[in-house]
Amino acid sequence: MITVGKSRTARTAGAVLAAALVAGGAAACEDGARSAGSAPATAASTPPEAFGTGGYRGLRLEMSKDEALATGALEQAPVSLLNGCTDFAYKGGPAPDPERMAAETDARAKSDAYVAKLDEVLAKLKTHETLPPGSSPQQMMEYYKREKVRLDQNAADQAELDRLSKDAKALETAIRTHDQAFLTTGRVGFGTKGLRELVAPAGARTADGVGAGSTEEELKRAYDGKGLKPGKDGKYELPAEGVRSGEGWVYEFTMDGAKVTGLALVKRGTYCS
Repeated sequence: MITVGKSRTARTAGAVLAAALVAGGAAACEDGARSAGSAPATAASTPPEAFGTGGYRGLRLEMSKDEALATGALEQAPVSLLNGCTDFAYKGGPAPDPERMAAETDARAKSDAYVAKLDEVLAKLKTHETLPPGSSPQQMMEYYKREKVRLDQNAADQAELDRLSKDAKALETAIRTHDQAFLTTGRVGFGTKGLRELVAPAGARTADGVGAGSTEEELKRAYDGKGLKPGKDGKYELPAEGVRSGEGWVYEFTMDGAKVTGLALVKRGTYCS
């Protein structure tokens, strides 16, 4: 009897302890569930802003330079004045490079000198004298003397044009250097009629996910049949839709082999100056 009593007491105590553990575990689970239920939900990640005609970083394609600077999206000091355009870096972008900007100014001056000389030579050609029919021997002699002077001057003009032409090629180099300097950081260019070029930083993507680092295959898969075509210097161009400020805007994809290295929106048919 003593043995049985002890055994029953032990079993009872064990049952009570087990019940307590179960109850405690259930309570803990319930408290845990309540705690988990009351915790704030994790905020959904915000998708990155698409680079497109609807705007980028608060900038719109139809903005004037002053309007764009007032948004605070750009640094206030120009980083380039190449070809009469005024370029600004995005906020936090590269500072102006005086050496590069001086080279751009010099290259533009050389190009202008070549164009001016070419215009001068072409104007002379338009006023070229011809010998009238029935001219006297004296008139013919005077005419040929003038022709000799003209031909000598033409040779001198051609030599000058050849020299200036070589100097003018510095502008091509300046443009390539300028474009490369902002290929990863992006820039925003303005002409006399407002924003004309919106160059994306390296991390930007179109709404279809195309940007620097995309392959040529991905570019074509996204835009074949939508007007994508080869442009100058190995680039691809795509007509931009949804632009309120008129026709002429295109996406421009800079390529290096079979990879996209740059993305921009460019207004065609407009000039900085």
